[in-house]
Amino acid sequence: MAAPSSTATPLLKDELDIVIPTIRNLDFLEMWRPFFQPYHLIIVQDGDPSKTIKVPDGFDYELYNRNDINKILGPKASCISFKDSACRCFGYMVSKKKYIFTIDDDCFVAKDPSGKQINALEQHIKNLLSPSTPFFFNTLYDPFREGADYVRGYPFSLREGVPTAVSHGLWLNIPDYDAPTQLVKPLERNTRFVDAVLTIPKGTLFPMCGMNLAFDRDLIGPAMYFGLMGDGQPIGRYDDMWAGWCVKVTCDHLGLGVKTGLPYIWHSKASNPFVNLKKEYNGIFWQEEIIPFFQSVSLPKDCTTVQKCYVELAKLVKEKLGKVDPYFVKLGDAMVTWIEAWDELNPAGGSAKRPNGTA
Repeated sequence: MAAPSSTATPLLKDELDIVIPTIRNLDFLEMWRPFFQPYHLIIVQDGDPSKTIKVPDGFDYELYNRNDINKILGPKASCISFKDSACRCFGYMVSKKKYIFTIDDDCFVAKDPSGKQINALEQHIKNLLSPSTPFFFNTLYDPFREGADYVRGYPFSLREGVPTAVSHGLWLNIPDYDAPTQLVKPLERNTRFVDAVLTIPKGTLFPMCGMNLAFDRDLIGPAMYFGLMGDGQPIGRYDDMWAGWCVKVTCDHLGLGVKTGLPYIWHSKASNPFVNLKKEYNGIFWQEEIIPFFQSVSLPKDCTTVQKCYVELAKLVKEKLGKVDPYFVKLGDAMVTWIEAWDELNPAGGSAKRPNGTA
């Protein structure tokens, strides 16, 4: 693969960590080498901690397995999912950078319609460094993109925009479907490249996918908890969507923006729909209660930080969704534990000590 042209200093080189959850050798990084090599990687190894994960030479990384998580968090490690890609959020917690990009190990470099390789990380950074417009929709989508602007009728008082907390990227090839849709559309492929970025309006929820995602850790990090999923839990594959609902409600309350659209990655393989159905079964029913809950959530004015918003959300989850299933009481407790662990590793007003991983 021919290396793309690059500037002398990559954007945010010392301000961004790439977080990758995995159970296998990271050979996929070879394809991403031209784009990822300048950055620091945080690899969260799921499953058997005695298994050795191989990382291609030349990458700057630290690797954490379940033993490391238990050692660093102690009893609070119970809030980190096991045997589920939700374990990635431990990487968010131990990072000390302002920005995070997270990607799955079955995601490859996509090409735009002209055949040019897409530097997904660069586009995410552009999204995060430009303002969002959640309070009034611009019909030219992102007005901060080159060649675009605010259209006639857009209030001048809102044209400064607000800080962008989340950049949600998309995927070509294998769509991000739930199990029932996988089963009825086994040959479906996403070939539609839409050259657009837009801000998700205030008050509108969205299904966040964690396989091609970037965010401002300083602005929204404590709300990026990928739930309590996987081994020992009655639900899986809702970790990123749970985080997305919590994040969007928090961003709406705090006046922050969420963008979706570019960049695209190439999603290389479909997971087993029958295995997925077993994981999603409860979630498919529960989401009909969960989504109205998040649509109606109103956080009090004294929730002025992400942590305060999230602890309040945890309380409401236990009160309102605990009636749906006892799991949500457990999840609400885990949300509080997550915040406690986050604050221990990231004390306010001081530089947190980085825990030791394996490199």
